[in-house]
Amino acid sequence: MAIISEMQEEKRPSVPFEASLDPSNPLGFLEKAFDFIGKESDLLLKESAEKDIATAVTAAKKRLSEAEKKKVEKETVKPIEKKLTKKSAPPMEPMEVEKPKKESLKPTEPKEEAKPKPIVPNKGNGLDFEKYSWTQNLQEVTVTIPIPSGTKSRSVTCEIKKNRLKVGLKGQDPIVDGEFFNAVKPDDCFWNIEDQKVVSVLLTKQDQMQWWKYCVKGEPEIDTQKVEPESSKLSDLDPETRSSVEKMMFDQRQKQMGLPTSDEIEKQDMMKKFMSQHPEMNFSNAKFN
Repeated sequence: MAIISEMQEEKRPSVPFEASLDPSNPLGFLEKAFDFIGKESDLLLKESAEKDIATAVTAAKKRLSEAEKKKVEKETVKPIEKKLTKKSAPPMEPMEVEKPKKESLKPTEPKEEAKPKPIVPNKGNGLDFEKYSWTQNLQEVTVTIPIPSGTKSRSVTCEIKKNRLKVGLKGQDPIVDGEFFNAVKPDDCFWNIEDQKVVSVLLTKQDQMQWWKYCVKGEPEIDTQKVEPESSKLSDLDPETRSSVEKMMFDQRQKQMGLPTSDEIEKQDMMKKFMSQHPEMNFSNAKFN
């Protein structure tokens, strides 16, 4: 009977196992596999079933570990260089690479663009350009724009605002268009055509104690220390304004010669007076700004 039973087991037809593996639940796949093994074989009925299954799991883990190790070794091992059949050239001596200096390792700081030097003003303390020119004194700025001979005022467009000037011929791009260096008094400004060939714009400064470095924004700046005010007009000023203008002219000349300004001279005189009044005090080590 045992022989017949064994022959029947050998002749038992193979049954396909149908199950899909969910990577998030591998134990569920094992349960189905064990159920299938229990139905189609007597493996689980043997006393050594648990030991045999544990042995199979250990062998599988070992095979997986060996496969991973070979994969890592294959990726890290450098390919063997092929031997040259021809006579190889003599080995080159290694070149010494000069190490960069510490200073070169420092990040390069962006260089500041050098500002253009101020320009010497024209005789009218302004500048001359191709399409217009401007002059100034402490109270006013005059912009002169040449136009075609015979041009009528109705062909000219002129907008004078507190901080902006726009002048040109109608139907054409403006000749002057930009922001002032400083504010003007629009109600005290006006323009006219002289000899039917020049537009003259008179601008009254709001701050009449400051020289303009340019007329409209974008122009090169003039050197205001080289401005030469008309001395003949100083007599027309009121005493307070005249005193301020003369002081400003004196300070400009002093700065050009590298000498102290009127304010600095006044402070020095005050310090000398204080020192003479207090001879008991020692000022030998004192520093004065």
